[in-house]
Amino acid sequence: MLPGTKPPRRRDAIGTRRLLLQAAFREVYKSGFQGTDIDTIIRAAGVTKGALYHHFASKEALGYAIVDEVVTEITLEKWVRPLQNPGDPIAAIIAIIDSTSLAPDDLRGGCPLNNLAQEMSPLDEGFRKRIDKVFGDWLGAIAGALRDGQKHGLVRDDIDPNDIAGFVIATYEGYISLTKSSQDPRMLESGKRNMARYLGSLRAPQKRKLRSSV
Repeated sequence: MLPGTKPPRRRDAIGTRRLLLQAAFREVYKSGFQGTDIDTIIRAAGVTKGALYHHFASKEALGYAIVDEVVTEITLEKWVRPLQNPGDPIAAIIAIIDSTSLAPDDLRGGCPLNNLAQEMSPLDEGFRKRIDKVFGDWLGAIAGALRDGQKHGLVRDDIDPNDIAGFVIATYEGYISLTKSSQDPRMLESGKRNMARYLGSLRAPQKRKLRSSV
């Protein structure tokens, strides 16, 4: 180190890594992993190629980090954390679905997790395993909330929480894909209504209170 210079601050390295991840996520979301090159990412992040390779050994390593850190965090924030000990699991799941954005950029882009699953899971085992884990966490969150609802008499006891969780995810992702294809927000609005009706049918029947005889 030259006299009079200061060692690089750790928070600067962390900030650079975060900039790279966020820029890479945005570009991959827009153009796909295979359609995005390193030069585009470093321009978007405003860093050097050397900085990128300091933090990520390869484009694949950067892609894995996008799934492990960015896409995983999106899923945790939207689905997993809100379903931890919900007072009413059915209402909580409906609220999450209803919160899905109808903004044009989001309709155009679709679901980042499903985009990568469709593009990269058949091609790269590292991607496939990571994406499968995110889906597994998502499924587990829904199933766990439904199971808790069964224990408290809020969800029908004749359903299998894991089966329902898989169906909910598949239906939700299907509507997102249809909306991405049509670019028509009415498709997603219809999906929200239909899923709310279906989820409402999973509520446990209310037991009638017996009237005391006079």
